[in-house]
Amino acid sequence: MLGTIREFWNDQRGIAMILVSVMLPVLVGFALLAIDMSRASGLHSDLQKGVDALALAGAAELDGRADSITRANNAINNLVANRTLFSTDGLHQIARADITVAYLTGIPASDDTGLGANGVDANGVTWASTDPTAVSLVVVTLNASSGGTFESFFPVSFTSGNGGFDIRPQAVAGFVQSICETVPLFMCNPFETTTPATSKTIQQAFASGDTYGREFRILKVDSNPGPGNFGLIDNNLSSLRDAIAMGTSGVCYNRNALTTKTGVTLGQVNTGLNVRFDLYSGSLNKYDRDSNYRPASNVRKGQKTGCSKYDPVTDGTALPLPPGTNYNDSKGMSDPITAQNFWSNYWLINHGTAYPNVPSATNPTGSKTAPASRFDVYKYEIANGLVGDKSKAPTKETGTPSCFKGATPTPDPDRRRLNMAIVNCIANQAKINGHTQLKPDGYVSVFINTPVQKQDNTKDPEDPSAGEKPISLEIVDVDGAFANNTLVDKAFRNEAQLYR
Repeated sequence: MLGTIREFWNDQRGIAMILVSVMLPVLVGFALLAIDMSRASGLHSDLQKGVDALALAGAAELDGRADSITRANNAINNLVANRTLFSTDGLHQIARADITVAYLTGIPASDDTGLGANGVDANGVTWASTDPTAVSLVVVTLNASSGGTFESFFPVSFTSGNGGFDIRPQAVAGFVQSICETVPLFMCNPFETTTPATSKTIQQAFASGDTYGREFRILKVDSNPGPGNFGLIDNNLSSLRDAIAMGTSGVCYNRNALTTKTGVTLGQVNTGLNVRFDLYSGSLNKYDRDSNYRPASNVRKGQKTGCSKYDPVTDGTALPLPPGTNYNDSKGMSDPITAQNFWSNYWLINHGTAYPNVPSATNPTGSKTAPASRFDVYKYEIANGLVGDKSKAPTKETGTPSCFKGATPTPDPDRRRLNMAIVNCIANQAKINGHTQLKPDGYVSVFINTPVQKQDNTKDPEDPSAGEKPISLEIVDVDGAFANNTLVDKAFRNEAQLYR
């Protein structure tokens, strides 16, 4: 009997079955857990892509305009109909109620600091805002009860009482807009006042037609800048003159953060702009074959001869584009052109015929019956082969460039147009003159009416001691929703990027 018990005790046959029986639940459990984790990872990846796309769609609209949040909500609502495959109920369509959206002015400096769906971080700091002009980021969070939960195979509850996983992906995206094709200049907003109720943004003024046909004059000042003044923006080109002559600052500026620059040699601005009128002052005469320094295809300016400085004739036998009437120095602008006869003398002197009532082709209000702007007349001369018309004798000026020795300039891109920033100088007075970042009111495309003239024409155009007359220009386009889209399409680079 004892021997039988000993044999049974030492008998190892069938022990593998016992071990398998003991380990089988563990092996099956780990297999189920691995499957669940794979499913959870796949679901999280799908949902993360979804909220990433929603955040990017919303962020792309956060350009600081008054309707930016409205447009961002519309973009998210339109995209939210995309479908995502869930593990429990097959094809599931996300509804707007499945996500929480908040708009932010910023985010915590460290990614380790959590951010709630309502825009409040783990330290209790509120980043959310409802001001469409202040927000530049959007956070999109999937709600816990909106399809991010699925039943696990593994029979242990990890995050809820029903044995399922809660997946709550979150994405934070922001709007970044840069402008690359612009000169390193800013112009004070002519429509800014000290009373917010009467101030207009440059976009509002453009959309209502307040900029159309007006002559704007700008001149650099050293303090108390306001309408009628301009200043400089930092750039990485060694020559301000070359940056203005070529039409690019050499850098792309962040749409919301410009750094002002103190000091300016007015002669550099003068000579850079005048290249566009076929005038090559001082050392610029060596670039009279360089296509980067080419003039416009129409350089009519009321001057008989000369390739180095602007010296308009005074006998009325050739005329530049005429100045505006009732120029207001405190606003930096004239009255708009109100009658067709504004152009009668210019046309008779330069073309020898009666004025043909040029259409107001670029009027932002859509009206074609208003008197043409200076830019409209200039473009009409090009389009109708009138650039070569000779003005009255003895001047006999034409608009055809004669000083530039390179290839014949083409009308596109237009060398008498350039892009520049608009700044609310009254509101930003403390930041204007000192390497300080500020947010511009917008960007404009301007048309240069005439070359810049020296007050003292006996001096070299680059002589900083000589006086300067203002830069005369028209505003022909703006950035934003009310634009003619000639500036945005060519100059701006809009990007929406993920931050979290």
